[in-house]
Formats: sequence, C-alpha cells, structure tokens
Amino acid sequence: MDQPEGFTVVGEEQKVYHLQRSIYGLKQASRSWNIHFDEVIRGYEFVKTTLTLVYTRSGELILEGFSDASFYSDNDDAKSQSGFVFKLNGGVVAWKSSKQDTTTDSTMEAEAIWMKNYIQELGVVLSIAEPVVIFCDNNGAIVQAKEPMSHHQSKHILRRYHLLREMVGRGDVRKDRVSSVENTADPLTKPVS
Repeated sequence: MDQPEGFTVVGEEQKVYHLQRSIYGLKQASRSWNIHFDEVIRGYEFVKTTLTLVYTRSGELILEGFSDASFYSDNDDAKSQSGFVFKLNGGVVAWKSSKQDTTTDSTMEAEAIWMKNYIQELGVVLSIAEPVVIFCDNNGAIVQAKEPMSHHQSKHILRRYHLLREMVGRGDVRKDRVSSVENTADPLTKPVS
C-alpha cells in the first residue's frame, strides 16, 4: 500500500495509517446509541411497543364508550366542549376532547350532537355483535336517544342529529347512565389549570 498524497514523512515511508479506534467499534456505534436511547426512554416510563395494534379474538369483545359535553364552555363563541373515551375489554383505545362546531342551547343537545358525530366517525359499530354501550351523565341525552317520540323541549334539535336514536332502535348502540364521578370522559371537558 502506498502512502496517501500529502502524507509524506521523511524516514517513515513504511508507515501507512495508524488506527486510533477499532473499525469494528465504529460499526457498533449506532447500536450503542440505540441501547442508550432505549434506556433513557424507559426512564421516562415509555413502554416498548409496535406501531400497529392487533387484536385477536380470544373471547368476547366488549366495547364501552364514555361521553361528556360541557355546555357553553367558551364565553367567546358560546360553543360546547366535548370529550369521549372508548375502552375495549377495559383498556383505553381511543379518546378525544374537542370544541363542537355548532352552538347548542343545552347540555343535552351538546351530548346528542357529539354522539351523532362520533358514531359516524367510529365506523365499526356494525362489526360488533353486541350493542356498543355508551355511558353518559346526562339523563336528557339518554332519554332522547331511547324514546322515539318528540318532546317540546327538544324540538330545536335538528333532525340530522337523530341518527343516534336510529342506531339505538336498531340495537347497534345502547345508551346508559353513569355518574359524573365514574365518567371516564368527564376530565376531557374541564379546563386544565
């Protein structure tokens, strides 16, 4: 092997290179960084998992939803804050907190509008044998979902928000009462301080 251009030391022409570090060690540098990174992430209590989540049916799938809406939560635009949590066999699989895009006149209407929008977004209701149980702490929203008759207090709710009633009638969804204390979605509609 010849000395590279620019590397000429008189009297040491037989020397070519002097390695400061093993080449094998350089190949392993990225691996040691990954190991260190994993340790740091675990220190922050993150768990190693995969990006895709696969459920295998080994028994009955129980999907439960918890919904809550706080009426008139924003004084600037008079819109309500909605939140939901969905659990599959007791483990949380989806949650969301968002401001509704329509102005409502009551908490019951806010809950009904949220339910209609989320059921459309869910898109898996028909693939589950048992009705999806959606727990709510608002008696008015539960009655509106279950009773096919109209009440004079709820005539202001637009017809397009009665999809929930149709889904309850078909047995796709069941709306049940839960106390505010036990409602998993309740904190999603409260301001963070």
